[in-house]
Amino acid sequence: MKRYREGKVSFRNVAVFSLDEFYPIRSDEQQSRNYRIHDELLRHIDILPENVHIPDGTVPESEISEYCAAYEKSIRKIDLMIIGMGEQGQIGFNDQGSYAKSHTRLVELSHNSRKVQSSQFFGLENTPKMGITMGIGTIMRADRIVLMAWGEEKATAVQQVVEGDITDKVPASHLQEHANIELVIDESAAENLTRVQTPWLVGPCEWTPKFVRKAVVWLCGIVNKPILKLTYKDYIENSLGQLLEKCGTYDKINIRVFNDLQHTITGWAGGKPNADDSTRPTPSLPYPKRVLIFSPHPDDDVISMGGTFIRLVEQNHDVHVAYQTSGNVAVHDDVVLQNIDTARELGLGDRFKDVEKIIKSKKQGEPEPRELLDIKGAIRRAEARAAVRSFGMNPDTNAHFLNLPFYETGGIKKGSITDNDIMIIVELLREIRPHQIYAAGDLADPHGTHRMCIEALLEALDRTKDDDWRKECHLWLYRGAWLEWNLGLVDMAVPLSPDEMLKKRHAIYRHLSQKDIVPFPGSDTREFWQRAEERTQNTAKLYDKLGMAEYQAIEVFVKMF
Repeated sequence: MKRYREGKVSFRNVAVFSLDEFYPIRSDEQQSRNYRIHDELLRHIDILPENVHIPDGTVPESEISEYCAAYEKSIRKIDLMIIGMGEQGQIGFNDQGSYAKSHTRLVELSHNSRKVQSSQFFGLENTPKMGITMGIGTIMRADRIVLMAWGEEKATAVQQVVEGDITDKVPASHLQEHANIELVIDESAAENLTRVQTPWLVGPCEWTPKFVRKAVVWLCGIVNKPILKLTYKDYIENSLGQLLEKCGTYDKINIRVFNDLQHTITGWAGGKPNADDSTRPTPSLPYPKRVLIFSPHPDDDVISMGGTFIRLVEQNHDVHVAYQTSGNVAVHDDVVLQNIDTARELGLGDRFKDVEKIIKSKKQGEPEPRELLDIKGAIRRAEARAAVRSFGMNPDTNAHFLNLPFYETGGIKKGSITDNDIMIIVELLREIRPHQIYAAGDLADPHGTHRMCIEALLEALDRTKDDDWRKECHLWLYRGAWLEWNLGLVDMAVPLSPDEMLKKRHAIYRHLSQKDIVPFPGSDTREFWQRAEERTQNTAKLYDKLGMAEYQAIEVFVKMF
């Protein structure tokens, strides 16, 4: 696009064929491929309308077979095919079981594919059940293919496509047979590849302390032993002889890694006052600290690091939480009516009919009315205040609702980060002057809200880098998704007792609008508190298996600076 705007390239001689389209769907619906391709690309360039070919989602079903055959025939030559890959290796709407020589056709979408797409349609019930797609055989005719994948959800599929066998269960695996294909992925999507997960199996490595820890933790999992029981034989028989050659004897490595991992564990995330902090992840001074927790949505704070949050408050630090977005689109209409009905019952005003009318006036695929979004935002703010109030924090003074403008589109697709978003964060940082910052470190997913929130924060921190308070400030990253940091990366691990787990669960319970009927929870059917508890309990089990103390649960963090 940059080269086009500079007048260096033209698209007048380019023809575009869309890989797929939902069925049925109108071209003016925001979720349609037709709308998105035009909105995000075609209307910005000088491509000729007659050179744009996108499957028609309104063709009568009685004519669909002939239409698909004609579309296939029109694709005489494909110079470049750019494809995104799904979580199960789907390409286009070619789900598991798709025939290697298939062509353009109408297909029934799998439940998983519809679930993934449901966030765009405000719920599974609104998501089309069918789609028109080029076949695998059609894709293979392209002279060159670029296959793309982002995020840890794609990591398993990427590993299968790159290193596994060709199978109909992973449709993209058929692309292994193409003579000119390039795979473009981010670090999260690559994390299961051998060269990333266990690079010592494929070549020489630079044995940094954290890399040594990663290798030893991996070895413990392979031989099912705690760190201090690993033997010379374990290292040699599992391709870690190079580690011994570079870093010394196996027993010294065992002790070094054990101590390294042991020192990540602390019950004092804000630092323990009047204590030797030479082996602790957080300095003891100053005490108390000013702590600022950034939460992309009004529940990520308690879901992802609720136990640590509670402990920081109880240890008398000056803890603030900043909810970066309103989270309004994630409130179901039924929840709105329930809250309005409660207000009516309490004699606080009868707006039930008015709000019900607004809800009924909504048009599928269009942004929600501002008045409705305001109500949904108010619901989520009240829930967030109730959550932090449940463990003793004053929400009136220490909860900050930033309502970053990029989020306020009324739809799933968000705007771009602008200076307005960044300056809101800058002003809060300069007001609080924190010693510690916690933020969701979801750096994958180029279009996700979490990614945009951390990017806005990092830009704000860059603009404040010369402020005097920055000299004592440290940034800790928690995981906002349902996967956890690899133990090889962890800088701080905060153990939680059963009582602290219960307090965390009760804080999550306060977010009632996100319970049971969340509009688009993804493929995971567990409630948020269940996901959070199982994640932290699994982390505790990993520490236990490595020979550390056994805890009920553990929340872990990576230090960015």
